[in-house]
Amino acid sequence: MNLIEALNWRYATKKMNGEAVSEDKVTRIVEAARLAPTSSGLQPFNVLVITDPALRAEIATIANNQSQINDCSHLLVFAAWDNYTEERIRTVFSRMNAERGVPDSATENYVQSLLEVYLNKTATENHHHAAKQAYIAFGMAIAQAAELEVDATPMEGFGNEKLDVLLGLGKYNLKSTTILPLGYRDAAGDWLFNLKKVRKPMENFVITLDK
Repeated sequence: MNLIEALNWRYATKKMNGEAVSEDKVTRIVEAARLAPTSSGLQPFNVLVITDPALRAEIATIANNQSQINDCSHLLVFAAWDNYTEERIRTVFSRMNAERGVPDSATENYVQSLLEVYLNKTATENHHHAAKQAYIAFGMAIAQAAELEVDATPMEGFGNEKLDVLLGLGKYNLKSTTILPLGYRDAAGDWLFNLKKVRKPMENFVITLDK
């Protein structure tokens, strides 16, 4: 399938059948998230891959008991930085420069401009910005899953603070943003399976500005 065909195939699966997704496919889905574009290339987030059924069951209790969390093969948790700091920004650019074989001085002016922006914002403002970057990767993962014919259900309906505590995200300076169960649809048990995909028609979706 090409991307458009895959996006037409996918839907927010409501019931999964418990079948395992191959590690190769999970790796490719996570790789799509890793390769996603982010502001200034900072990648201010991480992806947690959770397979343990007991841990997924605990997560389900703070996510409105959505059955996909229990029935999926792998649960991805997207978690964004809780703040931008000078150390974190410099670490990203030092790694980038080392891999490109250039000195840190090559990017110092740009780094300084980033520090001037982020260090003058609150931690809350910076976390919200980081979370937006995580959402880009989230979308990439969903699209890659669709191309591989792996079902993925985007979720925001969970207790973020409770999940952060459960997973110990504070020690990584992260806060959860979204979760993504990966698996395969249980067509017979999923009320949404046979319903038509409905989106805005193109003429109501696109606004063309000629001037």
